[in-house]
Amino acid sequence: MDLVFNLVSLGVSKVQQLSGFESDRNVLRTRKMEDKALEVYDVIRSIRDPEKPNTLEELEVVTEKCVEVQELGEDEYLIIIKFSPTVPHCSLATLIGLCLRVKLQRCLPFKHKLEIYISEGTHSTEEDINKQINDKERVAAAMENPNLREIVEQCVTEPDD
Repeated sequence: MDLVFNLVSLGVSKVQQLSGFESDRNVLRTRKMEDKALEVYDVIRSIRDPEKPNTLEELEVVTEKCVEVQELGEDEYLIIIKFSPTVPHCSLATLIGLCLRVKLQRCLPFKHKLEIYISEGTHSTEEDINKQINDKERVAAAMENPNLREIVEQCVTEPDD
């Protein structure tokens, strides 16, 4: 019985591939992920730099290309952000990562898992910072610090808010 089921499944898959149905589905899925990535980028682009009067977009800390979205399940996504600090020894890279996490957790209207990294080769301590900004306990502890929380709020709050 399993053999028959496998043969029928294989036959259906081949028909879908030959008819272009599978290709159309992949195109739609790719387009959906690109749309989600743009939605994510629209949320993070306006985050303000902690020490400059510019946004992360203006400083090219984040770009459209730094956002990747993968589908995990129905209406659940994995969001991967790879940002680039302005200098390799940026002392505020961890704070920028925290701002990205806080803003996305607050603003995204869909279920997601979030991974935030410093782009490879753009910071002298990128491994350590990547661990910090993806550790839920460290993030929670950081947000309990009133001074740090105030800085994050200033960075993630829209000018109109």
